[in-house]
Amino acid sequence: MKTTISTILLAATFILGTPAISKAQKNDTATLLSKNDTSIRPFHINIPQSQLDDLKKRISETRFPDKETVKDASQGIQLEQLKELITYWGNGYDWRKVENKLNALPQFVTKIDGLDIQFIHVRSKESNAMPVILTHGWPGSPLELINAIDPLTDPVKYGGKASDAFDVIIPAIPGYGFSEIPTETGWNPDRVARAWDVLMKRLGYKKYVSEGGDHGSVISDALAKQAPSGLLGIHLTMPATIPAELVKPINAGDPAPSGLSASEAKAYNAMSTFFGRNAAYGGMMVTRPQTTGYLLSDSPTALAAFLYEKIAEWSESDLHPENVIGRDAILDDITLYWLTNTGASSSRFYWENNKNNFSAEAQKTKDIKVPVAISVFPHEIYQAPESWSKQAYPTLYYYHKASKGGHFAAWEQPQVFTEELRAAFKDLRKKL
Repeated sequence: MKTTISTILLAATFILGTPAISKAQKNDTATLLSKNDTSIRPFHINIPQSQLDDLKKRISETRFPDKETVKDASQGIQLEQLKELITYWGNGYDWRKVENKLNALPQFVTKIDGLDIQFIHVRSKESNAMPVILTHGWPGSPLELINAIDPLTDPVKYGGKASDAFDVIIPAIPGYGFSEIPTETGWNPDRVARAWDVLMKRLGYKKYVSEGGDHGSVISDALAKQAPSGLLGIHLTMPATIPAELVKPINAGDPAPSGLSASEAKAYNAMSTFFGRNAAYGGMMVTRPQTTGYLLSDSPTALAAFLYEKIAEWSESDLHPENVIGRDAILDDITLYWLTNTGASSSRFYWENNKNNFSAEAQKTKDIKVPVAISVFPHEIYQAPESWSKQAYPTLYYYHKASKGGHFAAWEQPQVFTEELRAAFKDLRKKL
């Protein structure tokens, strides 16, 4: 039966000759119909020039602090280094280049659970390609994954076999990029994971795999715990493997206990340093995302410094990510946050999550029943030991140490990242 609420209301208006519903009722009807909309619409980016002009004006009016009092980055990004980036951002950078690059890709938007989810969807020309949903993190975005699209979808061109092909789906987490910003609480990793399954089914995929780093790892974990029909397995680059008994001593900064292997002690010390010296950004977003948002929404230089510090620190670049990721690519990501005004909303995702993303117990990894693959990159925040990984993920079937790369694996080393996914998901292709 194709009769809709709007059809009934229109008929009532026609028959009675007077308005059948109030303005408020019309709004309620529109909202109801919108929530039931399952259409997939093409998406095109066209940022008004006035916004780009305003950005450059704000950059030109930056008031910098005085120089750091140390000779290293222990107080944060050094003034000279940030000034160089900001000067180029205001005088040499061109947003239209990445806008055109994105518009050349198949981009779409669809409403799921009341929010418009924007995503990239590139199908491989190869038959029997494996559908994979790739999830970004912070301070990244879908942009950190786009250089992996070609080697994943066209493996023959990039040293692989036709049987290595993937169909690639890259959504923006709600409150990030061009996805809609939530206006209510509850958009945590579990809810995003449910939305991702809806998206994959809506695209017509009955079977698929999920991959993620940073937030993407947490969301992939959540998806695996939900184990929806058709999810064949997950791949993680930032797994939650810290044993329960080590969480408190790590957070307290206690020395590594005796009895740990060399790789376990290295991971312990890396995590202790992270929480003790480098995790203040997360504490701010977990506890006061709105306050942080005022800073990130009003000053482009503040936004750039906040994001760039972590891109520099977490990439395998000796604190100079331009040498690995590229200056323009870094500014593409920072500018995306600025133009979409998602400094606050992206911070709120930390508030919604509010769990230790590295703790196996906090992430309930032992509840995962689907196959799990882990790739450890040498400059990740910590290198998850194989022993901890097996303990945390009982269904672990693939563990490998990648040759190079850091926290932003696909952004820094798209070919290595691609090779890891090919190897990790090879055996699961039999289930397609």
